[in-house]
Amino acid sequence: MKFFKPFYIQPRFFYAGIGIVVLFAISYFIPILFNVAQLSILVLILLLFLDILIIFIGKNKIEASRILPDKFSNGDKNLIELNISNNSPILIKLEIIDEIPEQFQVRDFKINDSIASRKTKNTTYYLKPTQRGEYYFGSLNIYASSVLNIVAKRYKFADGAMVPTYPSFKQLKKFELLNINKNSLEYGLKKVRRLGHSMEFEQIKDYVLGDDLRTINWKATAKRNQLMVNQFQDEKSQPVYSIIDKGRIMKMPFNGLSLLDYAINATLVISNVVLKKHDKAGMLSFSKRIENVVIAERRSSQMQMILESLYNVKTDFFESDFSRLYGNIKRHITHRSLILMYTNFETLDGLNRQLPYLKAIAKSHLLVVIFFKNTELDLLINNKAETVQDVYDKIIAEKFTFEKRLIVNELKKYGIYSILTTPENLTIDTINKYLEIKSRGLL
Repeated sequence: MKFFKPFYIQPRFFYAGIGIVVLFAISYFIPILFNVAQLSILVLILLLFLDILIIFIGKNKIEASRILPDKFSNGDKNLIELNISNNSPILIKLEIIDEIPEQFQVRDFKINDSIASRKTKNTTYYLKPTQRGEYYFGSLNIYASSVLNIVAKRYKFADGAMVPTYPSFKQLKKFELLNINKNSLEYGLKKVRRLGHSMEFEQIKDYVLGDDLRTINWKATAKRNQLMVNQFQDEKSQPVYSIIDKGRIMKMPFNGLSLLDYAINATLVISNVVLKKHDKAGMLSFSKRIENVVIAERRSSQMQMILESLYNVKTDFFESDFSRLYGNIKRHITHRSLILMYTNFETLDGLNRQLPYLKAIAKSHLLVVIFFKNTELDLLINNKAETVQDVYDKIIAEKFTFEKRLIVNELKKYGIYSILTTPENLTIDTINKYLEIKSRGLL
């Protein structure tokens, strides 16, 4: 029984069998083909036994392993590497079927390849997860056959492995955050040095025409016998909180990811930007309760703490409680902070229900409300209307799009900053807004 478990007859054998049956049928009309059909049966059986001897004699002809990353990056392509060795003296044809995690819902995964005698080969493929969590792999199945390709032997390797999927840490490399000053120029923002008493002291320098006379340092001037001025720079170590709404409105899908996952990926990137700019990064999520809280600090382990907290953010499908959020911010965030709030408002009425709490938060902190354009509506608006129903649909879509712009104006009226963006541009637009706030000294 052990022999038959990995034993598989290939389609070529059945195709040859069908051909022989056709020969027998034709031989009814052309008798000479009867002998050819009988000879064909004998040749096919001989080739079958020959192929069995080639493939099944000997042990460990094929060895393979699956090389997985420590963790997957959500929403990005992740490399999976298969290392395969052929220890036999002949070329082997391979049919590779890897049992990838059920979250991908792929039932026809197959790689056809071949490997020369006594050689080792690396085969790669990519997986793009669209939700965070644990991804379990099954067995790596390799069906080996000879050039005859009549029978195949199945080899099983790497039975069972788990890879956790974290928020998109690959975006950190994408935006080259180690060189944020260079990036800010590419994004269209120019770093501006602001001089004034509201900034931190940087150095004493020689006075040049145009310097603020109020910054003259008279003691240094007396010592050097020439005008010296104090120079200031942007304040550092300012708290920046990313607040993620994980209510049901954030479960809206876009290109495979939910709005919640886009917000989580953006939070990871902006937190790294904040720390590189010498500010304090923190986060929390809210819906019916306040969860996943990371106090704004600037320490070496802060990014790891934020990454682990973001990994555990999951929607609870409740209506988001902004009153509870305001109460928590009032009690626990006592210093004036920049608050980046990721949420979504589809209508002006939806905003007005939460506006009192947003206004209350904005009194003590610099609040930036980040919400999303509905790109499906844009497609509907740009399509040509051909029927009366299309006209009605287009008008309704334009109404919803216009309400998004009204929401921006309504927030601006009460001194609340906002970002209305598409999901794919969320990260870059958030970075730009943060750098703009820093350069203008608004915090």
